[in-house]
Amino acid sequence: MSGPLVVLVGPMGVGKSTVGRLLAERLGVAYRDTDEDIVAEQGRTIAEIFADDGECAFRAIEARAVARALAGHDGVLALGGGAVLDPRTRALLSGRPVVFLDADAGEAVRRIGRDPGRPLLAGDPHRRWRALAAARRPLYTEVARAVVDTGGRTPEGVVEAVLAALAPREAKA
Repeated sequence: MSGPLVVLVGPMGVGKSTVGRLLAERLGVAYRDTDEDIVAEQGRTIAEIFADDGECAFRAIEARAVARALAGHDGVLALGGGAVLDPRTRALLSGRPVVFLDADAGEAVRRIGRDPGRPLLAGDPHRRWRALAAARRPLYTEVARAVVDTGGRTPEGVVEAVLAALAPREAKA
């Protein structure tokens, strides 16, 4: 199956973008982020898309962006936190080298800060993050070949853990 060498999924704030860039550099391949693709294509921020068109419209745009990226990118790919909500996206991720990056709510929200570009965290970010992460956890684990906890690790340490998690089983012995 052609496509990305590694696909990173997980809730916002777990380090998909930071780790993805470092991982791509380490592997000598290109990095791509579907949220960045959406912003470039739409000419507006994700928060603006949510405000103007609603979450349902955003998710349709996101599903198309993910499908294009999976078909046309062969490096490291980071997906938005809610990309796994779409059943077609989950089907497209089947059999691919997907890694679920996880963290606890406190650490993830600390990394995000009070970013106004995160419309799903408006109000009480800790409570909202925990609810989103809990609701999506089964979907992340459904599509992931490996789970890497980013808590207490440097971005470089997470890259090492991702590489170890994806190494062929015989190489781990």
